[in-house]
Amino acid sequence: MGKVIVGMTMSLDGFVCDPSGSLTRLYADFDELRDSELLQEPIRTTGAVVMGRRTFAMADDPDMYADNYEFQVPIFVVTHQAPQQWPKQNDRLTFTFVTDGIETAIVQAKAAAGEKDVTVVGGPDVIRQCLQFGLADELHIDIMPVLLGRGLRLFAQPHDPPVELEKIKVVETRTRTGLLFRIIHPS
Repeated sequence: MGKVIVGMTMSLDGFVCDPSGSLTRLYADFDELRDSELLQEPIRTTGAVVMGRRTFAMADDPDMYADNYEFQVPIFVVTHQAPQQWPKQNDRLTFTFVTDGIETAIVQAKAAAGEKDVTVVGGPDVIRQCLQFGLADELHIDIMPVLLGRGLRLFAQPHDPPVELEKIKVVETRTRTGLLFRIIHPS
């Protein structure tokens, strides 16, 4: 069975978006990132994606996922209510809107992923819940060399229980630094 990997890109001072909710400065290198091993490896090893409703809604047109999203795999969206209009899907990328919590979304995503990994792409609340409930095996954080000063923090509150990490590796592109950690679960 694959791993559950949670991760996001954040500024050096810990913000995952600026005060207006924009990610522009965190993905200024997207063309470079798209071709880098930092993104290509997860694309190869991911069998399903979990995301929160706000992350799903960040696409100007939800139909764009079917033909343009990097991860062409089943997507599980954690939400309180499924949308009235279902987004476009294809033979590889399907949507499931999970209304009864992150644990259910992870169970469904693991079943869909089979031997591959489940990648949790955000938002911050979904990632914090995965850490809080012990659902994640790895944490991948990409650091962009920018200080946003304000915005939304990934780790806004202390974790209870604390999360212990073991460094797996550091991956660098011309612009960003990827920090990959194994999550140490208490026995």
